[in-house]
Amino acid sequence: MTVNGICDSRFARVREAFAENLASGLELGGGVSLMADGKLVVDLWGGHTDAARSKPWRRNTLVNVWSATKGIVALAVAMLVERGKLDYAVPVARWWPEFAAGGKEHISLNLVLSHQAGLNGLSVPMPESGLLAWTPYAEALASMSPLWEPGSRCIYHAFTYGHLIGEPLRRIDGRSPGRFIAEEIAGPLGIDFFVGLPEREEPRVAQTIAAANASDWIAAVQQSPFPHSCINPVPRALAPNDLAWRAAEVPGANGQSNAAALATIYGALASGGGGIVGKDAIKEAARPRVRGWDDSLSAPAAFAAGYQIEDLLGIGRAAAFGHAGWGGALGFADPEAGIGFGYVTNLMLGSGNAPDPRLKALTDAVYESV
Repeated sequence: MTVNGICDSRFARVREAFAENLASGLELGGGVSLMADGKLVVDLWGGHTDAARSKPWRRNTLVNVWSATKGIVALAVAMLVERGKLDYAVPVARWWPEFAAGGKEHISLNLVLSHQAGLNGLSVPMPESGLLAWTPYAEALASMSPLWEPGSRCIYHAFTYGHLIGEPLRRIDGRSPGRFIAEEIAGPLGIDFFVGLPEREEPRVAQTIAAANASDWIAAVQQSPFPHSCINPVPRALAPNDLAWRAAEVPGANGQSNAAALATIYGALASGGGGIVGKDAIKEAARPRVRGWDDSLSAPAAFAAGYQIEDLLGIGRAAAFGHAGWGGALGFADPEAGIGFGYVTNLMLGSGNAPDPRLKALTDAVYESV
């Protein structure tokens, strides 16, 4: 399959790795981009947007990036903290009074962003339609008690993260998370990142295809010996193929974007903020909040204020921070190396706790070239 786009000769190994991923069958369609010292030095795409391999991937193709969305929501929070509208150390109930119910009055924004809030799932059944409608899901979170003592451990908040952050953001700013991201991040940077996809953008969306092992991690969570390992509703790998999913705002999981957008955002963070946020705010957002073990995933856990850090990114760089997405997407910044990286794919793979082989090949190639 043809690889399209630009690649600085210094990073020729990245192009080779991407081409090898496509040729091996590990990749169906996707893109990889890299910002270095504020410049877009790699912007590659290839493969197909559909399982029938009838539609070529294009530079402006959009695809669901799953939890890579969380890192962009974390940036929105950092921007509002910098403006004095939010505070990491303050209880969420300051801005969302109903959230204090059930003994949650002391849960801070820091605990939510670092998956220590005790709210990794709902205590009542909830169909996917409730998640997509926003209000039923937010109200269920506000009324429930923590599933375990907040601050006592770190359990990944797969879906709840987005609403736990998005509701205070909405109340303090007056805009939904998707609108804030569109107006304050995507617009100023000139990129495509949507939480709540406008209908006019639908023709650009790639079909999501799930490998047989893509959902293995969900089964592992459900079978975990930890008594409060739950995700409610259970994530569907092919949900992004539904119009209702793409149109809704699920700030923890349904960002629609491309590799160039992720690389541009994280490239801005790696080089001082790109005019949308200051260096001190970036440094504070990337400061570690928790290091430990996730009992539901049986895996290490290390988070800053909404960002995965350290070995959790699988690249072995202490200064890097960002967020991966279910099935393969990844965006991260490495201020020490001066780079911002973005990768998207429409073929969701499951790799357990091992690094995604496609990502390992690409990130190894990046660091060999820096």
